[in-house]
This record gives sequence, structure tokens and C-alpha cells, in this order.
Amino acid sequence: MNVEPRIQAKLLDLAAVDTELTRIAHRRRTLPEQEELARLESDQVGRKDAAVAVQIVLDDLDRDIKKLEGEVDAVRKREERDRKMLESGTVAAKALTELEHELGSLARRQGVLEDELLEVMERREATQADYDHAGGQLSQIDDALIDATRRRDDAVADIDAAQQRCETDRAALVGEFPADLLAVYDRQRSGGGVGAALLQARRCGACRIEIDRGEIARIAATAADTVVRCPECSAIMVRTKESGL
Repeated sequence: MNVEPRIQAKLLDLAAVDTELTRIAHRRRTLPEQEELARLESDQVGRKDAAVAVQIVLDDLDRDIKKLEGEVDAVRKREERDRKMLESGTVAAKALTELEHELGSLARRQGVLEDELLEVMERREATQADYDHAGGQLSQIDDALIDATRRRDDAVADIDAAQQRCETDRAALVGEFPADLLAVYDRQRSGGGVGAALLQARRCGACRIEIDRGEIARIAATAADTVVRCPECSAIMVRTKESGL
């Protein structure tokens, strides 16, 4: 393939743009701001789950408190009824003894229930503190997510702008190349390699491998408009004054 040296030299500009596009694509895939956002979102899910778990415990404790308060109230009403009967003076002697015994049992039962109720209420107070703390953490992470989202969006906007500039530059360049030369260049890039690079001091600018003297002599003997490729990586090697040939 023969292409005038001036056009071949422009391949270096195209390669520089494509290298920058590759960097931009890599940056988009590995954006630190996106990774931070994903970490915060995962943390948010974990903290929400923790808050829900604490809320479930609170609900259970509230049910326990309501149940105990109902039992304490029932015992008090029973005790109040018995005491009125006792104070009425109409209870037979045998029933009086049983009534006094029941009042003693009710007093002990009430004491036990009130102790249990106090313990549950203390547990609820501690659990409420945990829930409030979890809510505070969620609020903090929500604020952090807002900030992280803004920073991610700003970074993506910068990447989009850089990519748009490169794509505009590339579109302006590709029209200057013959279709067959551009096809060779793009095919080389599609395989993950560099499409074109400078041949400088016997070294390929794409793979950085030094070319043996015999091959360099062969390249030097070819016409300036002949398109040459690296024997190692197959990239198009652009010859300029820096090539030293």
C-alpha cells in the first residue's frame, strides 16, 4: 500500500486521539466517584436494614409493654375488688381468710409484673436510643450520597465533554485518510493494539520493541510512500525525520 508520507504522518495525530479515547473509556469504567457512590449506596442499604431490625425490636417491646400493662391493670382491678369486699364486713370468716390470701398473692403478682414492666421499659429506652442513632447515621449517609452523586455527575460531565472533543477531532481527521489505509488502521486497533506509531531509532513506538538491523535496512530501502508495519505487533509504523533512516 502506498500513501504519501504527509498523510501517513497524520496517523500519529489519529493514534493520539484514539489513545485519549481509550483513556477516557477506562476512566469511565473505573471512575472513583462512581465506586464511592456504589459503596455509599451499599452502606445505606445495610444501615436501613439495621434500622428496620431495631424497629422490629421496638415494635415487639411495645407489644410486651402493652401486654404487661394490661396484666398489671387486671391485677389492680382484682385487688381493688377484693379489698372492697374485705372492707364491706359482709364476708364470712372462711371466705375472709381466702380473700386475705388472695390479696397477698395479688400483691406479689403485681410486684413481679411491675418489675418485668420496668425491665422491658428500660430495654425499650435503650433500643430507642439505638434507633435514634441509626436514624442519625442514615441522615448522614443520605447527605453523603447527595454529595457523592453530585461529584459523580460532575466527573461524568467532564468525561462526556472530553469524549465529545476527541470524537469531534477524530471525525475531522478520518476524512483525510484513504479508505484502505483507515481500514488497516482500524483493524489493527480492533484487536486491542495500537493502530499506528512512530518508528524512532529502530524502535516501534507501539510495542516498544527494537527492530533488528536487517529489517530496518529493508524498511529504509522502501519508498517513502510505502506503508510499513511492525514485524512484532503489526502496527503501522510512521517514518519521519526522527526515525533516523
